[in-house]
Amino acid sequence: MSLVHNMTEDQIILNIINYLKDGKRKAFQDIIQELQPYDTGIIYQQLPEKHKVRFLTYLTIEQLTALIQELNQELQLEVLKKIGVDKSAKVMDRMDNDDLAALFNEMDPEIKGAFLSKMNKEESTAVQDLMKYEPETAGRLMTNRYVWIPQEYTVREVVDKLKSYAELAETINYLYVIDEEKRLVGVVSYRDLILADAYEKIMDIMFSRVISVHVDTDQEEVAHVIERYDFLAVPVVDDNRMLIGIITVDDVIDVVIQEANEDIEKLSASGKDIDFDTPALVASARRLPWLILLLFIGLISGSIISGFEETLDKAVALAFFMPMIAGMTGNTGTQSLAVVVRGLISREIDKKIVTRVILREFGVGVTIGITCAILITIIAYVWRGDLVLGLVVGSSLFITLIIGTLAGTVIPLILYKLNIDPAIASGPLITTVNDILSLLIYFGIATAFLSYITST
Repeated sequence: MSLVHNMTEDQIILNIINYLKDGKRKAFQDIIQELQPYDTGIIYQQLPEKHKVRFLTYLTIEQLTALIQELNQELQLEVLKKIGVDKSAKVMDRMDNDDLAALFNEMDPEIKGAFLSKMNKEESTAVQDLMKYEPETAGRLMTNRYVWIPQEYTVREVVDKLKSYAELAETINYLYVIDEEKRLVGVVSYRDLILADAYEKIMDIMFSRVISVHVDTDQEEVAHVIERYDFLAVPVVDDNRMLIGIITVDDVIDVVIQEANEDIEKLSASGKDIDFDTPALVASARRLPWLILLLFIGLISGSIISGFEETLDKAVALAFFMPMIAGMTGNTGTQSLAVVVRGLISREIDKKIVTRVILREFGVGVTIGITCAILITIIAYVWRGDLVLGLVVGSSLFITLIIGTLAGTVIPLILYKLNIDPAIASGPLITTVNDILSLLIYFGIATAFLSYITST
């Protein structure tokens, strides 16, 4: 029966602390062996600082490797510092090379050199080879821990090879078939292998149409390939179609989360690398550039209002509806922006799709505009008893909602066409631009019909 099955997280941590204090390694291991690496990582983070070194000392190399791959890079560096260079090198020999390459990017050259010199030569060379590729490409994301097989092998020979290499491979769901020059020529699933006759040749049961990605392919496109074909892994090839690595779905999930976070940061103009642990001054410095730019753009709104002072003096009630007009326009623009950016991430587009999206969003803008315009016209008329005022506010809202929706649709599409990340068309920028347009339209219509509005 499981020791931790009926324990709460707090009870597990308390027991572990007691075992660390009393030096009970076996009791400690009895608990750790029943935990998932993720849970072990959470427990490590919640331990009092004075117990962390002993906690790490009590873990085996395999457990340390699994633990460190569940931590963020800051905590990974902390753990490596606590366990020392020699033990760290043994852990690094077992880490996924793509994760290790990402970790080395955060290290000082001297510290990185010390670790590389202590590592197994083959593993050290492999991770250095990965670091030659550009960040956020298939080459940087791939691992060299996969099973490849010659096409002339029999099923029996493949099974024998699997027994030797399965523990080292990151996945054995797919076996990649190569020719004499290590070019990728086919793929065999583990299921196909089990169902095949023991003496069948691999070339007779393999799929020769292999979906692969080039080593320089952007990591977002790699994610699209795996999502499109429901793969658990995808092979990586070079210009000569030589097999040089694979990318597994767990790494792609990390990419999807990373890219989504980047897009959210850009949409909100909040800056990069801001999380719960970012100090206030650092977070402020990363947000301020956008906000200062938007501040100066926003001054245009103030100059528009001052330019219509005479209109406001004659119909003060117009001021009541200004925030609503500007706010609704910005809101609908941001909604369209989010829809378009999400669509650009999830699928490829052409002129036909662009036209359909713009027409669809125009229809959305018209529908929303008519509905909201009728509601606000009725409200303005009931509140002020002035039908012309209601029509001015309603017609202004109708036009601005259409413009706001189209702005949120067209701007990211134009940026995409110019090979600029569409998420950079951030929500605050769309909102500010729409504020300016909505105020111009609102006061323009109000001025044209000013003589028919009841002075208040």
